[in-house]
Order: sequence, then C-alpha cells, then structure tokens
Amino acid sequence: MTEPIIPLASVELKPRPAEFLPESPTRRPFDVSTARLGERMGLKRMGATVVAVKPGAAGWPFHNHRVNDEMFVMLAGHGELRLGRATHAVKPGDVIGCPAGGPEGAHQLVNTGADELRYLAISTSLDPEICEYPDSRKIAAYHGQGASGLYHMSRAADQRDYWDGE
Repeated sequence: MTEPIIPLASVELKPRPAEFLPESPTRRPFDVSTARLGERMGLKRMGATVVAVKPGAAGWPFHNHRVNDEMFVMLAGHGELRLGRATHAVKPGDVIGCPAGGPEGAHQLVNTGADELRYLAISTSLDPEICEYPDSRKIAAYHGQGASGLYHMSRAADQRDYWDGE
C-alpha cells in the first residue's frame, strides 16, 4: 500500500549499506544516511529521498547525469554546492536545480557546517542512466536493478573501438 502523505519528521534515515561503502581511502569523507520516499509514495518516474550528510562529508562524488534531472531542497544545516567549475554556499530554504547534461552540470553537496546537512533530493527516474565523474574521470552505465540489472563503471581513458575483440 502506498502512502500519499509522509511527514518528514517521521522519516527514519538509514546509513549507507556496507556493500556500498568505499573499499579504499577516498580524497574526502563520504558519510550519508537516507530515507527513500518515492517508492513509498507509489511514484514510478520520480524519486524523492531525504538525505543527511555528516559535518565535513559529502554524500556522493562530484558527478553529472546524462538522463535524469535532479532538484535539491535544503532543509537544515549549511553546505557548499559544487556546480560545474563554481561553488555556492547553500542554506535551509534554498532550492537547487541540476538538469541532465554534460560535465558542465556536474554537482556535489558538501557539508561545511558543524551540524548535519539535510535536504530533500528529487529526481526523474528514467532508465537507463549514464553518469560521469569528472574528478576521477570515470563513466558509469546503469540499467535496471538487482540480478537482471546492468552496472558498468570504467575510466574514460579505457575507451575501446566498436570492433575491438569481435
């Protein structure tokens, strides 16, 4: 049964599962807890997730989406938005739009405050998706979920000719 109304104050955030934690040291800490609301509300083509980031951390690497648009509604705390080559201070009440596109629209929210940074992340849920990670020069392809899904991550320099190995 879906829930058409979910009070944000009642949402239980869960830390990133162990299987999705970094396996080796990273340049910056990634420490996030989330509560996915979209599925609970019965949404099929839109995602909504409450995100909480610990002080000094980011939730995800600097990235852009080629297919899905994202919007962030800042709820609590203070942080910094990396957007393309610029940085912007963010605070409660700010609304951020990150349209699908190339690396010029890459984005990352970093908690620069002393308290938790909390925001509502809203996005389209189109599948498949291609993401780029400009800092590490990686490209990821995603399609579906679970055992039948496809996930591939490689570096842009690993490009192969269409006929390679055929």
